[in-house]
Amino acid sequence: MPPLDSAHARWLAVEARAHESVLRAWLRRRFSASLDVDDLVQDAYLRILRANPPAPVRSPKAFLFAIAKNLARDQARRRLTSPEVQATEDLSSRVVDESRQAADDTLGRERELDLLEEAIDALPARCQEIFRLRKLHGLSQGDIARRLGISEHTVSAQLTIGFNKCLSYVNQRASWRRAE
Repeated sequence: MPPLDSAHARWLAVEARAHESVLRAWLRRRFSASLDVDDLVQDAYLRILRANPPAPVRSPKAFLFAIAKNLARDQARRRLTSPEVQATEDLSSRVVDESRQAADDTLGRERELDLLEEAIDALPARCQEIFRLRKLHGLSQGDIARRLGISEHTVSAQLTIGFNKCLSYVNQRASWRRAE
């Protein structure tokens, strides 16, 4: 890393960090809840420090957001390297996609997320706990198994049961809404 001059450090502190709260909110909305926003923001600052651009940056906010977006995509790609994670993400996408197809056109994204949350809340307690640890907290199946003192096979089976029940719940609710 090139030596950090005080002007660059001041620029980072004043120009880039001024957008931190907006960046954090944007990252949470735009990317999976399993991504670590704190790490992404810190890594973005580190990248800016390392970049030490020779010319002034015209839009510090755009520069910061572009770096954070690229880091988030890289982090998401790394999470998808495991076949179990890929299957989990594919099935999760199917739940949202199929509910979107089956739901009334006026059913907005917010309602879809509420419906998915209701589906998760309707799961049996153990299944719900495993599902939330995996999808909301981003824990690996191995980490969940160790944390709960169960086998990875049980974790995998509970995730499959959870996804199937969520899919069924969402599809049934969407059908009811169309009938109304």
